[in-house]
Amino acid sequence: MYYKTKNLLVILGPTCVGKSETALKCARRFNGEIINCDSMQVYKGFDIGTDKLPSEKRNDIPHHLISIVNPSAQFTAADFVKLSLKAIEEITNKKKLPIITGGTGLYIKALLNGLFPEKQKHASIRRQLEKEADAHGLEKLREELKEVDPSYFNKIGRNDRLRIIRALEVHRATNIPISEHFSKTQSFVKDFNIIKIGLIIDRKSLYKRIEARVDRMFEKGIVEEAQYLLESGVKENSPPFRAIGYKNILKYIKNEISLEEAINSTKKDTRHYAKRQITWFKKMEGINWFSPYDYESIIKCISDSLRKWKKQ
Repeated sequence: MYYKTKNLLVILGPTCVGKSETALKCARRFNGEIINCDSMQVYKGFDIGTDKLPSEKRNDIPHHLISIVNPSAQFTAADFVKLSLKAIEEITNKKKLPIITGGTGLYIKALLNGLFPEKQKHASIRRQLEKEADAHGLEKLREELKEVDPSYFNKIGRNDRLRIIRALEVHRATNIPISEHFSKTQSFVKDFNIIKIGLIIDRKSLYKRIEARVDRMFEKGIVEEAQYLLESGVKENSPPFRAIGYKNILKYIKNEISLEEAINSTKKDTRHYAKRQITWFKKMEGINWFSPYDYESIIKCISDSLRKWKKQ
């Protein structure tokens, strides 16, 4: 299938819902290539805990933005937009369908809605906020953010130190909430026909999938993977070590918690993350929601959109 117009398929949803499998099916059906939109799968070496799809299971479908960043680097939404746009152009030029898939809602939002326009960094304000967080705890800064920008406060994680501090940095510097800055953004793909497919299943089934995946991670050797990375020189404070699972494993390696506690905490953290993802995606507009088991309806939705756009 070849495309004369610009199309972009986005497959999103909470962790463990079946995005990778659905993306592979759609790539085969619509002659597509997959662009990873998981903020932790971009890091080299962090494979088991991020549940990267092994090369042998990709069915010869090209995958972009996987294992491209050194663990010491801070990969941002701006980095994702830059690299994903490059991949989209390459795929489109080959007359194939670019397929964005992953659960990092912030990255998807940045690509589809635009990047935060307030690019200036305010180092002195940031240093002050870092000191306040260390001295009084992150919760105090969260309370400040809730007061000055309740909209953004409700969108980010409770322990998302990076974004809490950045939001307060921007507000203290400009006296404008970061959510208001975001409202002035422009889409990088506004000339594309964007097809958003959201995958969802009932909460009980999703939690069963999560628990099964966590068990598999530990069975496949996530502890050994983390130990190897540390021995290879990867620092504990590297961004991917803050990912769900790895942070609990670091505690286990340092004998701060038992293996059972590490497993149970990872399951709990992943369930909470899935809930936050669902909340985030439910606020996005234009998503066509399906069960991952309803493949025929997904295919029909995509086919209808491609056909309609082609006629315009």
